[in-house]
Amino acid sequence: MTDARSRPYEGLTPDAVLDALDGVGLRGDGRLLALNSYENRVYQVSLEDNSHVVAKFYRPNRWSDAQILEEHAFSIELAQREIPVVAPLEKNGRTLHVFKDFRFAVFPRRGGRTPELEDPKVLEWIGRFLGRIHAVGAAQPFIERPVLDFENFGAEPRDWLLDSGMIPTDLEDVWMGVVDEALDRVEPFFDKVRNIRLHGDCHAGNILWTPDGPHFVDLDDARMGPAVQDLWMLLAGDRETATKQLKAMLDGYEQFHPFRREELALIEPLRALRLLHYSYWLARRWEDPAFPAAFPWFGTQRYWQDRILELREQTSAMGEPPISV
Repeated sequence: MTDARSRPYEGLTPDAVLDALDGVGLRGDGRLLALNSYENRVYQVSLEDNSHVVAKFYRPNRWSDAQILEEHAFSIELAQREIPVVAPLEKNGRTLHVFKDFRFAVFPRRGGRTPELEDPKVLEWIGRFLGRIHAVGAAQPFIERPVLDFENFGAEPRDWLLDSGMIPTDLEDVWMGVVDEALDRVEPFFDKVRNIRLHGDCHAGNILWTPDGPHFVDLDDARMGPAVQDLWMLLAGDRETATKQLKAMLDGYEQFHPFRREELALIEPLRALRLLHYSYWLARRWEDPAFPAAFPWFGTQRYWQDRILELREQTSAMGEPPISV
């Protein structure tokens, strides 16, 4: 059996990918293209009828079947409302399939390019669809999938990293002090958060742009959380630039769903949690041989020194007045 912790995809050979798809009635012609993904393994597969699909093989032990199916149901609910989200295909009456040790889903192939986020019209267009996604997401909660909160993205990563032995001994106390100071600033912001179903990882790489507008891919991180989580990662540049970008998005967003302005105060705390969680994510995946090859700088003395400086700067940013739109 595949070692799901240290070599989670060891048995996922090209033949295994093709055999898995053949088992759900999709006959590949032998051409596979590995797509960019570290968390899962994702392939564009050419079929014998000259069509193409995308096969996503889930990282073992990350999500339960119920959590994956809840994500699928959300994607399908959005697609049925003509919101441009790439939802899994149903094959043999199911969207989640099993081949040997692997769970997988099949998606239609959708092309596109990275959106031009400096264009206000593009941002407004994205905002309209995010508003529609959140209008659906607010209608009912996730039951199985987790919440983006202080515990899951702050306290748990801090405690796990401290116990991992990955932080150099001479930096451990400094790192802990900086993290605790940042989390002390973060925690009060989550006292009265209103959570809805979210995309969860809505950065530019998960939006594909076509002449017909955007479509959203990869809801693997869908969870409950504040609406602003799906907006802030699309902001870039200095405060003035970010303010203009946010205004453009909200001009579109609020045509379909109200936005609570008090959530703007969560942007910098959410950024702080993401910085900490990123180190946690890398550390938790380090026994997967794909990660040392892709992130050779992780775990070095310089890496942790940079994270300390980064969190200090982010703690300072949390002391500034939030963006106002």
